[in-house]
Amino acid sequence: MVQQQVVIVGGGMVGLSLSLMLAKANIQVKLLEAIQYPDEQQAADLPYHSSFDARNTALSRRSVEIYQKLGLWDALQQHATPILQVHITEQGGFGKARLVAEQEKVESFGQVIENAWLGRVLLSQVRAQPLIELIDAAKVIAIEQNEQQVRLGYSRAGQQYQLETSLLIAADGRDSYCRQALGVSVDVHDYDQVAIVTSVETSKPHQQVGFERFSALGPLALLPLPGDYRRSVVWPVKKGTEHEWLGEENDQHFLDALQQTYADRAGKFVRTGKRFCFPLSQVLAERQAIGRVVLMGNAAHTIHPVAGQGFNLCMRDAYVLVRFITEQISRGQDMGDPEMLKAYEQARLSDQRRVIKFCDAVVRGFSTKNPALKLIRNTGLLAFDLIPGIKPLIANYAMGLKS
Repeated sequence: MVQQQVVIVGGGMVGLSLSLMLAKANIQVKLLEAIQYPDEQQAADLPYHSSFDARNTALSRRSVEIYQKLGLWDALQQHATPILQVHITEQGGFGKARLVAEQEKVESFGQVIENAWLGRVLLSQVRAQPLIELIDAAKVIAIEQNEQQVRLGYSRAGQQYQLETSLLIAADGRDSYCRQALGVSVDVHDYDQVAIVTSVETSKPHQQVGFERFSALGPLALLPLPGDYRRSVVWPVKKGTEHEWLGEENDQHFLDALQQTYADRAGKFVRTGKRFCFPLSQVLAERQAIGRVVLMGNAAHTIHPVAGQGFNLCMRDAYVLVRFITEQISRGQDMGDPEMLKAYEQARLSDQRRVIKFCDAVVRGFSTKNPALKLIRNTGLLAFDLIPGIKPLIANYAMGLKS
């Protein structure tokens, strides 16, 4: 039986980032991940190519600041693109809203980074950190806890292992085994949508402008990528229609739909990469602190990508949790104390609820075709663009600086 300070289950982007935050605070971590990563030599030999199939993440300014504090931003920035403007419009509507970084006196509203590069840098840093022990291809098969500790069972390469920890962090995704094993129920809302994700090339340079366009087919986000003419696409469409947009035989059909939606705003859509798709639903855990276990990332809350807030919300959760843990240690107290974890949960609920409510309201509000509601939506977009004081408030919130 091995005793560890902190065990994290889930080595995705949230789990990797959180483990580095803890190590930065001089806290030992054991990180378990179900998939098998390429070994260090394989990863070193594998060249990174900026491809049209790369999925990406929009990092808020707050998330960028966290990576800066971890000393990772110089490496991450090599394949990141700043968002200097955000344009929000509705197809067939008169309202529009525009945010300009220079007017809000900020360097940018955030950075768009390809997941392939973000994951590569995080994994490399985790492997180089002596305070982190990474165990991949490890499937958790049992969890139980008492007042003093959490006991975890996992299988790897046909063998079974057990370990104990005073604090377990479950960052094992939307369908979290840990959450289910602990009997935590979830509130699920199916949006009846599927997100189409890809990268495209346009004839006009993106000039670091991000577009959010609400169309008849769904809310479409077009964000700048490294390379003057490359842009990412996240397009939620009605479930059951996704096959219309997938496959090489539908490349031109997809490009034509983008062209019709955006007209000449991005120039001509000249090339598309392979499209990926995944179903969209809101999944909220009833509790996030369960004894000596805390849920993190999509295990705690999975939200609609309409405003690009999901990963950034998780990063703020992780940052605050590390602060609570380090303060607990500095007082010489138990770092897995259930009361402390409950206090963390309460401290994060306000920010989480605001983001979840906002994203859900945008999806529902722009999904209806009622003419009266469309008039209200477009009037609201005009008000956003014209009334003094609204832009700085919304901009700071979107950047993750008001949480």
